[in-house]
Amino acid sequence: MQRVCGFGFGIFIMTMLPYLMPSYGESTTLSGMLSATQSVYILFTHYKYINWKRLIPITITFLIVSFFAIEYVASASESHLKLLLGIILILMGIYFLFINGHIHVKPTLKLQISMGSISGVMGGLFGMQGPPAVLYFLASEKGKDEYLAMAQTYFLIGNVVMTIFRAHHDFLTPTVRISWLYALIGVLIGSILGKFIFDKISAETLRKIVYVYMIISGIVAITS
Repeated sequence: MQRVCGFGFGIFIMTMLPYLMPSYGESTTLSGMLSATQSVYILFTHYKYINWKRLIPITITFLIVSFFAIEYVASASESHLKLLLGIILILMGIYFLFINGHIHVKPTLKLQISMGSISGVMGGLFGMQGPPAVLYFLASEKGKDEYLAMAQTYFLIGNVVMTIFRAHHDFLTPTVRISWLYALIGVLIGSILGKFIFDKISAETLRKIVYVYMIISGIVAITS
């Protein structure tokens, strides 16, 4: 998903991790660690395209809001969090299928704070902070290299700091660390398969398949 579409790692993996890991908090921790690992390489190859003036406000807003969102995760029940996750998956699937592409925004400070806040809530609660941030970076950056550098730096900083927040609540368990090592193999395999898929089908076709899958996963999460 990430290799073909440029984002969506957290969205896709969180449809499954809550059912594979011992707790919901550990699921979001593992998702963030894997996403951060993916972003490291891009940071080294695209750092010269980073514009900190356009990156700092949305990032600071994200970090503040995500802290409180993670505090909520630490006190909320597993069933409640999975219900919220299911609702978000359905809404996001519908949004990307039918609404995305019809909304155009200007990269203002107000937009940075708004998207950073929404991204912070989604990242802290669900480990999927990408969509609001992508909306901003698509509006603020004119070239694909600039977009890639800004988005991946944002994801890297956010996921590293959120991992620290989650470690404070004992979500960075031995199970998460071991799972991270195993999952890195999956990330590598997925990147290779992503290149193959990229050469065979259009990104738009893959997106639609994944968004329908998100809606179905959301329904399963709500009813299970």
